[in-house]
Amino acid sequence: MWTIAAGGSETQALFEPATSGEARALFICAPGAGGEMNDRQMQRTAAALRAIGLDVVRFNFLYRERGSRRPDPMPKLRECYAAVVDRVRQEVGRRPLILGGRSMGGRVATMLAGDGFACDALLLFAYPLHPAGEPEKLRDAHLPRISVPVLCFNGTRDALCRRDLMERALENVKAPWCMHWIEGADHSLKGEQAMNEIAATVANWLLLQPLP
Repeated sequence: MWTIAAGGSETQALFEPATSGEARALFICAPGAGGEMNDRQMQRTAAALRAIGLDVVRFNFLYRERGSRRPDPMPKLRECYAAVVDRVRQEVGRRPLILGGRSMGGRVATMLAGDGFACDALLLFAYPLHPAGEPEKLRDAHLPRISVPVLCFNGTRDALCRRDLMERALENVKAPWCMHWIEGADHSLKGEQAMNEIAATVANWLLLQPLP
């Protein structure tokens, strides 16, 4: 467990090595707004990705370390994520680096990448394209600025990502963005079948990526 200084405070991060073969890349996985690094879905996601050859780092945003459930403003979320990345690079050195995470955590990663933050790819789980019940409030303005490969999973019943709106938003994205829809899944992407589908898809995607 690492203690990481960020934004005048501290957070925790956990490095977990791949459990299958030599690691192909390192994935920094940020939690969603209502989650934290040790919740069940984060642990299951990490285990599935480690089994297909990814090292994984899980961490908490600063508000969760304070015991709050109200997310910090986006600049503070970004500052925290960037501090985690800096510490990871210090600890493990240069290797293919994938940023991403669940819902809000993935959104933070896309905003960093859209502003040129150095990474090799993005891996997103349940990207929150809009608030629930408010499809007019799209969170897509920065997506065309992303230049690295992206693999994004959303459920066909995700209340925060209407499929037609996401497909329309991606028309303006030039980066190689692979959108994978999990039939019948909601925003949680829970269930053994969904996790197996995610793991198999990530494994195939990694084989096709020209990671350094």
